[in-house]
Order: sequence, then C-alpha cells, then structure tokens
Amino acid sequence: MSEKIIGAAKPRIDGPLKLTGRAKYSSDNNLDGMVHAYGVFSTIARGEITNIDTSVAKQSPGVIDIFHHGHFPKLYHTPSSMAQENKVDEVRLPFEDNHVYYAGQFVALVVADTFENARAAAYKVKVDYQQSPAIANLDQAVEQGGTQMQEKSNHTRGNPEQAFQSAAHTIDATYYTPVETHNPMEMHATVAAWNDGKLTMYDTTQGVVNARNVYAKVFGLSPDRVEVLTPFLGSGFGGKLWPWPHGIAAAAAAREIGRPVQVVVPRQQMFTTTGHRPETRQRLRLGTDGDGRLVSVRHETTYTTSTIDQMQTYVESCGKMTQALYSCENLSVTHAAARTNRGTPTSMRAPGAAPGLFALESAMDEMALKLGMDPLELRRRNYADSDESKGLPWSSNHIRDAYDQAAERFGWAKRNPKVGSMRDGNEIIGWGMASCNWEAIRRPCDARVSLRADGSAFASCATQDIGTGTYTIVAQAVSDVTGVPLDKVEVELGDSSYPSGPISGGSWATATTLPAIAAAGRKAIDALKEYATLEGGAFPDAKPEDLTYENGQLKSSDGKAVGFAEVLKARQLASADGEAHTEGASTDTYAFRSFGAHFVEVRWDPGVSNLRVTRVVSAIDVGRAINKLTSLNQVEGGIVMGIGMALFEQTEYDPRDGRPVNNNYAEYLVPVHADQPEIDVILLDHPDFKFNEFGARGIGEIGITGVPAAIANAVYHATGKRIRDLPITLDKLMDVGAATQRA
Repeated sequence: MSEKIIGAAKPRIDGPLKLTGRAKYSSDNNLDGMVHAYGVFSTIARGEITNIDTSVAKQSPGVIDIFHHGHFPKLYHTPSSMAQENKVDEVRLPFEDNHVYYAGQFVALVVADTFENARAAAYKVKVDYQQSPAIANLDQAVEQGGTQMQEKSNHTRGNPEQAFQSAAHTIDATYYTPVETHNPMEMHATVAAWNDGKLTMYDTTQGVVNARNVYAKVFGLSPDRVEVLTPFLGSGFGGKLWPWPHGIAAAAAAREIGRPVQVVVPRQQMFTTTGHRPETRQRLRLGTDGDGRLVSVRHETTYTTSTIDQMQTYVESCGKMTQALYSCENLSVTHAAARTNRGTPTSMRAPGAAPGLFALESAMDEMALKLGMDPLELRRRNYADSDESKGLPWSSNHIRDAYDQAAERFGWAKRNPKVGSMRDGNEIIGWGMASCNWEAIRRPCDARVSLRADGSAFASCATQDIGTGTYTIVAQAVSDVTGVPLDKVEVELGDSSYPSGPISGGSWATATTLPAIAAAGRKAIDALKEYATLEGGAFPDAKPEDLTYENGQLKSSDGKAVGFAEVLKARQLASADGEAHTEGASTDTYAFRSFGAHFVEVRWDPGVSNLRVTRVVSAIDVGRAINKLTSLNQVEGGIVMGIGMALFEQTEYDPRDGRPVNNNYAEYLVPVHADQPEIDVILLDHPDFKFNEFGARGIGEIGITGVPAAIANAVYHATGKRIRDLPITLDKLMDVGAATQRA
C-alpha cells in the first residue's frame, strides 16, 4: 500500500466538474419531451379528504393532468427491508387513499408543460377536508397514545436498578432534543422516464441500488428494467437514503402520460414529506462509586414517529453508543416510540448518537460536578477496554490518545473549574468537553477496475458520492493498487447498472467500497499477466505467477519490465478488466467503533446577551484517513452541524393543529459564516487493519456526535445554567427557571 497516495491530502477529482457547472445533478437533466410536476400539499395534519376540485386548475395554461387518490394508477408495496435493499421510510404509497397523516402530505400532483404552469395550477386545486384533532408533539403523543417499546433496540446487563440504589453518587436528569430537518443544499428532485417498459430515474438518492429495487417492486418490474442515476448529489445528511413519495409519483405520472416528468420538492415541503430527526426525551440515571467509576447506567429514550404504518417503526437509537462507550457492569438502554401527526422520521447525520450523546455526555458532566472531579478525568477513569454490550474486544480504541492530544492542544490544564471564573473583558469564557463515538460498519460490495491501453485506469461501482469525496478516494485506491497516476484514473459512480455498491450512509461507504476496488484492481492485474504470457505477448516464455507488478509495469525474474499499456497494445486489447466481490466485516471476533473527543470554548456577554462558540479542538480516531483533506472537511462539517444542533436548529410545530411554522430557510436557523469558530481537528493515525486492508473506518458522522454536549457543558461553565433542552437559545440563558422547567 502506497503511503504517497493513501492518506495524502488530495483535492477532489470531481472538483473541476462542479466548479465549471458540468456536474449534472438530478434536476439538471432536461430530457426530450420532458414536462414538470408540482405537488398539492395538505394544509391539515390529520383528517380525511372529502373532495378535490380540479376544474379550475385544469383550465390553467399548459396543464396535462392532475393526479390524486381518485385518479392514480394501481401500484405495489415494497417489503421495505434494509437487508433486502428495498427500503422506504414512508411505506404508504402516494395518493393511496384519502387519509391525511401529516401537514404537507402530497394530496395531488399537477403535471404541466413548464414548472411555472404546474405550480400556478397547483395553487388552484381546491381540497376540502374533514379535520380531526392532531397529535402535535411528543408530550401530546405520550399523553394520548402512550408509547411503543422497541425491544430489538434495547439492551440490559447486570442489575442497573439495584446498583443505582446502592451507588455512592447518583444523577437523575432528563434531556430534550427537538425535531431537526436535514436541509441539504440540493432539494429532493426526480426526473422519471419510460422507454419500452424500462424505467430510468435521475434521482436524488444516497442509495442507487436500493432505489432501483424499490421502484422495481412498486411498479412490478424486474430490477434489470430499472436504472437509477445519481452521479452527483448536493448532500443528503440521511434524508435521501430511501425513496420518498415524490419519486414514486413522478415515475407513475411519467408512465401515465407517456413523457418524462420532473418533480422538485419545494423547500417548505422538505420539512414535511422527506423525513427529519425526531423529537426525543431522554432520561439518564448514572450511579458511581466513591472513586467516580460507573456502577449503574440507565438511558431511557422516548421519541416521535409517524402514524402512517403501525407495523413499521423508525427507531432513534439514542442509547446505542451508551451501551459500550464507558465501562459499566450494570446498564440498561431502552427506546420507545410515540406517534404524532408528522411525516415519518428518518436517519439524520449520526442518527441516535447525535441526540443520545448530548444526553449522556451532559449527564457525565453533571456527575463530574457532583464528584468534584475534572470532567476529563471522569471519562478517563471509565474507559472501556472492550465492548461490554457484545463481550468482544475492540478492533482498535484510542480514545485515551484522543483525550490527551485534544486536551493538550486546547490547553485544558489551564481551566479554572469554578463557574464564571474565566473572563476576557466583558465576556465570560466557558470550557467544556465531551467524548464522541460512532459505530464502524463494512458491508458487502462489488466493483470493476480496468487497466486501459491508453495508460489510464477506470473504476466503477454502484455507490454514490454525496459530496464527501468518494470519487477521489476510489481513485486513490485504484492508483495505490495499479500504480496509475491519480490524474489518469477515471471513476464512475452513481449508476445502479454498475457492480452493486453500498448506500452512502452510516459512515460505511469508504470502508465498504475500497476493499472491493482494490480486489478488482488486483484481478485486472491478474488478467494482464495472463495476456502477457500468451503467445505473442510481452512475456511468452513466462507463467503468470512468475511475473510481478509494480508501478504500472510487469516484471520478470530476469529484470525485463513492460508497462501495462504496452502489454495490451501488443495484443491489440483495449483493456485488462477485473471484477470483485468483497464481504462485510465479521462481527464475531471484534467490535468495531470510532472514537474521539471535542473540547469547546464559548464566550458569553451577559450585558448584551451574546453567546458564541469561539474555539473547538477535536481529536478523532477513525483508523487511517484515506484522504486527509476530505477527512478534515468531513469532521469540520460535522462540528459545524453540531453547533447548529446545540444553538440554532429546531423545527417548530403549532401545538394546536400540528402544522410546521418555520418550514423555510428564513426562520429555520442554521450556522452561517459569522457563527464559525476556530476549528482545529486532529486525525489520529492508528490504522485498523482488523476492519479492512486499508485500516480505514468511516468518518462522515462521528464529527457531530458529542459536540452539542461539549457546548452545553461549556455554557454551564460560563453561566452556571444547565440547559437540558436544545437548542440553547438566549431566552434560556436569561431565565434559568424557564431553562430547567422541563428537566
């Protein structure tokens, strides 16, 4: 493995395409004869449609058809299984019936010759409802419908209740996180086209293979009759993992009218019909002995889900990291769902772990205060040298190194633990820290690599690059195995017709894809050796096993060396090709996770009620970083998203009728340039070769985990106010009673 290319800080090979506008995103595809569709969306959160009047809308310019529950083709359900790669989150088909389950639900779809005409006509569709009282939030859901325990996601060991009762020190606190909405730059969009019974979808998806399988199931087709193309995606954060109603509706409309159809989901409806991070209430009960070692941990999560399908329930697994991050013999983790009249929730960057570690790491800080102990020392004291939830050793765990390096870089030793004691002029300085954690997963994958007669290399895989740099690291892997310079490696992704690849989610795309790419590259080299030793080849007197390959050349024992392009040209061959399949990582011997720590500085000016995050130092242990530049970018982006979770982001709903009230980019607040702190990321270099041959674990999600807690802990250090209800808004800092009322 070449150290020059693996681990190097290389710019993205797809950067020039994006900078010049040549990279085509889903809605950039303007097909011959294409028409446009625009949704009509429910204005109530619960009830039934009693009438849809399309008479005026049909008279609008350019209108071709208007689809709704009384005028829509029969479709089929998908089993919705991640294991079978045909998963959806909203299992109800579009326009399946006249029921309304959430505000912003598709109730009709107008198809017209232009986008403007479709939108204008959609506003003229008159929908009458019989409205029912909506379940608008978590509190109402628990009160009116109770909760549904998610047993498969729970974990218990020892006797946590008894250990808690006998513990020397205890903490019992409840933490709340609101609904967050993904809001990637590129909105959800689909262009659907049919040709001789074959469906082609230009789709905003984080999983082209899964999307292909879903559309095949829904339309009753063989998967080879469906092609999903996503060469570029303007991010997704988990909201584009699985198909949503707009994609199915676009494909159905295209089949009905016999022309390609484009649908772009408006920003407002991206808050309603394409998923979100659900609202959570988490009760943490920690018990320690006199030395601060955990003797009992209980993490109970209640979260919101939709009312659409009572059999399939999304799980926001907030306690998953709690199960094994720290050593504790007596532990229980539970998850319970409460149903609201909101759209179905889905994965959002570090699902479960992001809200879960806000609660756990805040509780650890509170425990450190009760013990009179440095919060960092409490975490060091509770280091887990194995995954106690599975009874397996870690493949690699260097969290103590992360603590040490980040603390030294941050200057943690200079921290005065007294609340409000650190000042700079009018500003009170607060320092806080938290651990971060995310699972490491590697799935099965197929890939193809070709060595070509023009001296270049080609690789393809049906995974996709959602903005994380997958094109570049695949090219690095090809270059590493074949010796072809990076600028002569061509990579194609995002096409379901390529060898089957993973979703871009769960931080598993890198660890999954690269071993298959490397194996395919080696098979291409094997094919090259076969060609070279045939009659008329470059090494006709040698056997394939006698040849070695290095830096793009075949070499024999007598010192003769011939470049692969010359080998191919000698036999008038265009390429030497290799296809490979690699399995996922075995989970029987080792437990795989990534670890790290965040140290945060906030500044609070009580005179003008100004709170800002000014400095973040993070040390992350993700094995080997394949590309230092894109890896740093991923962690930095996660940190900024964590700042958004801590201080800004909250999708708000009217408690009277369940309708979202800030479903726009003007009132849904996210961090902007003025909110960016100084960020210093340390990437530890501890390759995890037990996980894969590259030693790399995923990096996309760990950066956000722990950040909200580190900020909340720093806010307490500055203000003395423990905020357990995100986001940390100024009203909560100015009124401590209001801030702690829910807790």
